[in-house]
Amino acid sequence: MDYNKRARIVLLMVVLVAWSGVVDGAGECGKTPIQSAAASLSPCLGAAGNGRAPVPPACCAKVGALIRTAPKCLCAVLLSPLAKRAGIKPGIAITIPKRCNIRNRPAGKKCGRYTVP
Repeated sequence: MDYNKRARIVLLMVVLVAWSGVVDGAGECGKTPIQSAAASLSPCLGAAGNGRAPVPPACCAKVGALIRTAPKCLCAVLLSPLAKRAGIKPGIAITIPKRCNIRNRPAGKKCGRYTVP
């Protein structure tokens, strides 16, 4: 499945969830619904499914901002059923902060069964 198709699927899922009225309270992503946090990471779809794909600068910016504001949110998004349906591979996606050369990433922390490099 190509990048644009996956991005459209993620966007469609976010819209459907928003229309259904399903909104989580304050969780790992604070008051931001996990679906919105996941949608904000749509520039990362290609890099999250292929460890050899280049990480777009827009993805690095979004991941960096998420790590600064809500580091646990990144893990929650990567392990969410929404991410799995979008074709994100958590073991690859968790390497994005390192591939982006984000200095203050939560290196050594656990994200499910994965350790952030």
